[in-house]
Amino acid sequence: MRDHRIVLCLAAAFAIGAVQTPAAAADKPAGKPAAKTKPAAAKPAAKPAKPAAAPAAEIELVHTLAPEGEAQLIRLVERFNQGTDGRIVLARREWDAGAMPAMMILDETAEERLLQGKPRYRALFEVMSAAGERLETLKPPAVMNPAPLNSAGKLLALPVGLSTPVMFYNRDAFRKVGLDAENAPKTWFELQEALGKLVDAGVSCPYTSSYPAWIHVENISAWHNVPVAGGTPKKEGPLAINGMVQVKHLSMMSSWYKSRYLHIFGHGREADARFASGECAVLTSASGSYPALARDAKFEVGVAPLPYHDDIPGAPQNTLADGPSLWIAAGRTPAEYKTIARFVSFLLTPESQVELQRHAGSLPLNRSGLLASSSDLLKSEMAHIRVAVATLTNKPATPASSASRYAHRADVRAIVGEELDALWGNRKPAKQVLDEAVARSRMLK
Repeated sequence: MRDHRIVLCLAAAFAIGAVQTPAAAADKPAGKPAAKTKPAAAKPAAKPAKPAAAPAAEIELVHTLAPEGEAQLIRLVERFNQGTDGRIVLARREWDAGAMPAMMILDETAEERLLQGKPRYRALFEVMSAAGERLETLKPPAVMNPAPLNSAGKLLALPVGLSTPVMFYNRDAFRKVGLDAENAPKTWFELQEALGKLVDAGVSCPYTSSYPAWIHVENISAWHNVPVAGGTPKKEGPLAINGMVQVKHLSMMSSWYKSRYLHIFGHGREADARFASGECAVLTSASGSYPALARDAKFEVGVAPLPYHDDIPGAPQNTLADGPSLWIAAGRTPAEYKTIARFVSFLLTPESQVELQRHAGSLPLNRSGLLASSSDLLKSEMAHIRVAVATLTNKPATPASSASRYAHRADVRAIVGEELDALWGNRKPAKQVLDEAVARSRMLK
């Protein structure tokens, strides 16, 4: 106890001694008075007051995130602004609908517009290096969307909203019809049997899926270790999605759609709301949907890996990671880049990484975030992260199961989406849908 007091006293002494005011000199003992006093010298004229410091520059960050992602971003920006001289200002808009912002969180469509023509961004790794900030991230995996990477694998932008496909299911609905709510179906055939029981019990929408092209074409290909695009790593394309695995899978999905086992509501995340409302019992969607689903659903949400076809040798392999990235505009001042670099470092702190995983559903970007996802204290809130990481790393990525820059193109995904519409509309069989998607991709530049 005595040693503790000594430490406190020493700390207090250093704190007091660190700043000595002019008044401190007056407390010193006075010497003997001088025999003769001289008249006081005239005081020099007071120096003009320094001009007030200019207000911190406002750095605009634009985004089009979903409500849960936006809410978490607002909280993070407010906390960052309280502890720095710089000021981040959020705006919900497209990056090219107005003046060029300093920072922008872009999905694949907006990202593609930014990357067309003359470079309008500055590479993230360059901004961090010039500002003297370490870029504390894991090495970008081969399963990640390669758009934010240069040819050497360095980050051009920060992938702030990575997700991978998983299966969500209504545990209460499973229990009600006698299904095992703790062990979800692992294969597509097991899921078909479960959906049959749900149909027999009167469930009108047993299964639905968001992002059909991304999940049922791109990820089904990677999950079964078959390529989604041809060509070479340096020059990808055209699509290569009309193989046996993809035809087999989409033929099954077509039969489910006709028998009302599967319902499709759009190209994006429209199905999420149908699941959260209790209308549909099973959903395949992005892992990042979990926080919103768990908040909005009036039932217990289960999370499981994407099903696989167990009659395909070597399956399952690995899924793919995709999502919005934070890009930095070119042509900013060194002071602005310094603040931007500090904000990126702030987003990579353990506290911020935990918040992004819990409340926005984002996959961890560094080791501290990864450790948080395996914490027993956060077990109930991180189920989606653990399942997502497990499927992404199920097996080491191969050239066939790695992310494809070509398949990520907006015009390529549009072709796949349009052809899938013909499948759901019963206008074309699965083989024709995939053959025509491949043929159309050959016409692209």
